[in-house]
Amino acid sequence: MKISEKSALVTGGASGLGAATVRILASCGARIVIADINDKAGADLALELGEPVKFVRTDVTNDAEVERAVGEAVQCHGGLHVVVNAAGIGIAEKLIGKAGLHDLGRFQRVVQVNLVATFNMIRRAAAAMMRNAPEEDGARGVIVNTASVAAFEGQIGQVAYSASKAGIVGMTLPLARELAGHGIRVITVAPGIFNTPMLGNLSKPALASLGQQVPFPSRLGRPAEYASLVQHILENNMINGATIRLDGAIRMAAK
Repeated sequence: MKISEKSALVTGGASGLGAATVRILASCGARIVIADINDKAGADLALELGEPVKFVRTDVTNDAEVERAVGEAVQCHGGLHVVVNAAGIGIAEKLIGKAGLHDLGRFQRVVQVNLVATFNMIRRAAAAMMRNAPEEDGARGVIVNTASVAAFEGQIGQVAYSASKAGIVGMTLPLARELAGHGIRVITVAPGIFNTPMLGNLSKPALASLGQQVPFPSRLGRPAEYASLVQHILENNMINGATIRLDGAIRMAAK
């Protein structure tokens, strides 16, 4: 798919992996909707990049807001060709910890934001993409999801996060198979340890220690490296139905 002049929507696009993706797609000439709950960061990024980048405040767990964001992309940019699902949250909580049992509500919240909201955006986006005129090879759209290496090697205390990300991996192939007949590809990226706001307020020594766990390169991943992979996925039509690890060969230990 040629990215120039295509309409793209990026959830979690105001920061971290999402913001890096917005920047690289904008540099390729895409028309973009930033869908994020962070009003200031989203509006600031849209202002920095200028037209045709637009911020639409979106709580990805709210179906009406998701539908509105997709509608804005279609109405303002003449359809929807690309969706990158980069919104997500994480918690650290053991099944049975010092404070008692894992809070059920927090487990449900992580699954709702990471997995259910990703699925919901996919269904809304796919319906819009089906209305696109096909390109020469029949392509109508591309959906890129964000999982994590925690889907495969979840650590102690990551049960909610790992379950949510494993669900994204699990639905990638059946969705790709179903949407293939409509010329829509579905791919998932599973990043390793990346330097994003999800790492919170860790100190520089703590961040350096995390980076040293990566075989090569022995550092934290950079959001621009995630975005670069997204660009390649969009431009390479043979990538479909796959989950691609982007992790410097790390395999997470139990804790």
